[in-house]
Amino acid sequence: MYFVISLLQQIIQIYSWALIIYILMSWFPNARETSIGRFLARICEPYLEPFRKIIPSIGMIDISPIVAFLVLNFAQRGLYSVYHMLG
Repeated sequence: MYFVISLLQQIIQIYSWALIIYILMSWFPNARETSIGRFLARICEPYLEPFRKIIPSIGMIDISPIVAFLVLNFAQRGLYSVYHMLG
């Protein structure tokens, strides 16, 4: 069970980094049109889309990724708590 929780925590950590890179790519022209940008879009957009539907943009600023990061952080902390409850 520890292995599964540890693996899930690592997956969340890697996914968080993928989101950070994907969001930073929006600051550079044509960066999301590269093969890496398209790959990150395929794995990040399905997660970000529900947050974008709930949280409107403030002008040109999209704050939904902040909420998406908070949800990932809560999930990771929850797994951390479960890990320590079992140990």
